[in-house]
Amino acid sequence: MTPEEQAHFRVLKAIERNPDITQRELAEQLGISLGRTNFLINALLDKGAIKMENFRRSDTKLKKIAYLLTPTGIAERLRLTQGYLAAKRAEYQNLKAEIKALEQEALNTKAKEA
Repeated sequence: MTPEEQAHFRVLKAIERNPDITQRELAEQLGISLGRTNFLINALLDKGAIKMENFRRSDTKLKKIAYLLTPTGIAERLRLTQGYLAAKRAEYQNLKAEIKALEQEALNTKAKEA
């Protein structure tokens, strides 16, 4: 999974959880700059993964934007989720192997000292 795919995955997950999240809130939540957030949102809009809808709040008359996952976006999020899981499983297997090797090394060192 590329860094760009990871970023898209995180944005899609955040939008799915909270469609009326602002770009500023999204940037803070993901720990990235507002400009990077805007770039990612626009890339997902261009791909057709999300769509933007404007609506007005009747009580304040303020215009708000909601980001909604499209069917393409849902499929993309699923594909990215599968890639993310595969990467994490591989990372887990590598860590298990490293831990086992370190434990064996520690046992060997201990046996030599005895």
